[in-house]
Amino acid sequence: MEISIPSELKPLIGKFKDCSFQLFLVGGAVRDLILETVVKDYDFTTDAKPEEILKLFPDGFYNNTFGTVGVNTPLGVVEITTMRKESGYGDSRHPQEVVWTNKIEEDLKRRDFTINAMALSSESWVVSCGSKEKLQLVDPFGGQGDLKQKLIRAVGDPSIRFQEDALRLMRAVRFATQLGFAIEEQTAMAIQKHSQKLRNISWERIRDELLKILSNDNPYEGMVMLRSSTLLQIILPEVEACFGIIQEGPKHDRVYDIGEHSFLSLKFCSSTDPFVRFACLIHDTGKVPTHKIDAEGNVTFYGHDVVGGKVAEVICQRLKFSKKQTELVVRLVKYHLFTVDEHQTDSALRRFIRNVGEDNLENMFILREADRLGGSSNPTSWRTESFKKRTKELLIKPFSITDLKVTGKDVMEVLNIPPSRKVGEILDKLFAEVEEDKTKNDRDYLLDRIKQIA
Repeated sequence: MEISIPSELKPLIGKFKDCSFQLFLVGGAVRDLILETVVKDYDFTTDAKPEEILKLFPDGFYNNTFGTVGVNTPLGVVEITTMRKESGYGDSRHPQEVVWTNKIEEDLKRRDFTINAMALSSESWVVSCGSKEKLQLVDPFGGQGDLKQKLIRAVGDPSIRFQEDALRLMRAVRFATQLGFAIEEQTAMAIQKHSQKLRNISWERIRDELLKILSNDNPYEGMVMLRSSTLLQIILPEVEACFGIIQEGPKHDRVYDIGEHSFLSLKFCSSTDPFVRFACLIHDTGKVPTHKIDAEGNVTFYGHDVVGGKVAEVICQRLKFSKKQTELVVRLVKYHLFTVDEHQTDSALRRFIRNVGEDNLENMFILREADRLGGSSNPTSWRTESFKKRTKELLIKPFSITDLKVTGKDVMEVLNIPPSRKVGEILDKLFAEVEEDKTKNDRDYLLDRIKQIA
């Protein structure tokens, strides 16, 4: 097998060779090199113990129980881990026992999926790093074959792999969507069987995998896989609850449920931001608690946007989103039902902009488009386009008196007057003038105008 190894790794590889240690390139780097895609991280495994690795690289750092030493290279930090065997995963998260080994096959046996359980070794690395090399592929579980067949297959018994670390349940879906692969049948069955073990995993780890699924090119397919594997009801029960609640299409020519609509909204989201995509996915979760059927059989969801904002906040807090991330998602969900009436006043539009946030306007319009497409409607309307145009025009004008380059304190100092109604009246006049011509929002100009108006 001919593969190019970066020349920047030559000094690192040379040190292990000089000391007669085994060294293998492992994990995702091997997979990506075979697929000829960009390698993000180069990870190695060796028979050298952590303390021996640190002797080779005194500036390295080691503060874990798994034998991983971080080494600085021109490519960034490279992780070098002592080959090991693991056992006793009582909490479905961490091994209770770690034993060093000098056999690469033993180390690969503990890994999650066959496509990640391959290793590369070559005596020619040091001689010709950076050129195409003949490398020995260690592939005891058929990972190369699964790459060709585009399959995600657990190493050995999938039930054992998922009981060792339940986060692998989500990782299977993530790799499948990231690579455009299918999950092998026995592996898929084991995911369903052990889905409840995901409850043993911290929300931070679940969040990270979810965001990776939402960040790749196939987030819609990822959600479909999470649902079919019964993982969705654990991660996002609020979204799972949307399935089975029927609503009619905008022209009553198609009946679909809220869950299907939510998935389609995600599919049609034009943003690559995982948090905007997430907002598209959960934007209608407020319809579940507000769902009603009146005496005439009409389905209503009154106030679902506001209720949805509260639901979104609960979800974001559970997933340990940051304050900023939570605010983005909640605002998009809470205000996604905004009205686009050509007769709306400028003040109404300014209120909308304040509620959504100037930085979130484009994301809100993206959600509106995804919402429409997810309901078998056209992506936009002339009213929506007119609304967008008006908001953009308003953005270049001051929004309130606080945007003026002068304050009430300036008025009092220029006129030598105490706080009074007159101060507010002068500010109102200045604001009205600047609103008509934004170039007048200049401090020196406004200070002169204060004297003239008085």
